[in-house]
Amino acid sequence: MAEDEIVLYHYAYSPYARRIIWYLALRGIPYIQCNQPPVMPRPDVARLGIGYRRIPILAIGRDIYLDTRLQLPKLEKLDTSAPRLGSASAEHRAIERLLSNLMNDAGIFNWAAALLPANLPLLQDPKFQKDREDFTGAKRTPERDARIQPVALREIASVFHFLEGTLLADGREWVLGTPSPGLADIEAVWPLHWLAGLPGALPKDKFSPEVYPRVYAWIDRFEKCVQEAQSKAGKQGRVKGEEASRLIVGSGYHDEEADVDATDFDAVSLGLARGDEVLVGPTDMGSSGKDVGRLVGLSDEEVVYETRGEDGTVRVHAPRHGFRIRRNGGKL
Repeated sequence: MAEDEIVLYHYAYSPYARRIIWYLALRGIPYIQCNQPPVMPRPDVARLGIGYRRIPILAIGRDIYLDTRLQLPKLEKLDTSAPRLGSASAEHRAIERLLSNLMNDAGIFNWAAALLPANLPLLQDPKFQKDREDFTGAKRTPERDARIQPVALREIASVFHFLEGTLLADGREWVLGTPSPGLADIEAVWPLHWLAGLPGALPKDKFSPEVYPRVYAWIDRFEKCVQEAQSKAGKQGRVKGEEASRLIVGSGYHDEEADVDATDFDAVSLGLARGDEVLVGPTDMGSSGKDVGRLVGLSDEEVVYETRGEDGTVRVHAPRHGFRIRRNGGKL
């Protein structure tokens, strides 16, 4: 593997961060943690010149990657002694991508979040409530829960039913029939694992090992494999924000220098060129967190821009899907 240090900004109970933590554990890739508060502000992240507010944030060397939909493919490209978790088959890669789209883009996380028990201590915290209102653009109330939760249960049940009756129907242990959990399992399991582990989130008469035996057995197998991998790897290092920033800025760039595709739709419509100051941010949840940076790369897969923090400049990579680019001063 390249010698670049991997730094993961996250908080422990983020279901999105678990996707990255699981991947790193299952491939045995060491990393350093920079633990973050679950609510804004996050001075450690701001220290890098980044206004993006979602967790996790992944640094490999001096390159910063936003959104797990980009982070996982970047980690897949790392050359280590452990096999990659993604498939070499085009058909299976399509299944991985479709599972990612289903769980990330079809609203499954939002439906799952709507089912969090209202009596969870964190949900009683006024700071957390206000933060999540800003994050989602909606306020949670008993009246809203009564209206939305039956729909959320139906949507989550449809995912359990889909997996039980298709990909896991033949009794296989892992989604693509692999000898151990792969990328497809990570893409599919995370919101279900999250809900299944929260007492009171799912009604037991509708969601249980008796109702969905294959899905619950798969979740349990996955959990055990991750725990074994983490036990084998041992504890990962931890750093504070100042140390993390200096470590990142003091590293070399991990990715080769990108270029701006002059034929890209946004490049043409906005007249963008390398060096332009741009505004970049997500179009769905957490859209209040935006970055201003100098454009250095633009492709079908990602936009790359430089931000300047307290310790120097870094390159930030955001996926094109789910993110919008504008000239600084414009509106996202």
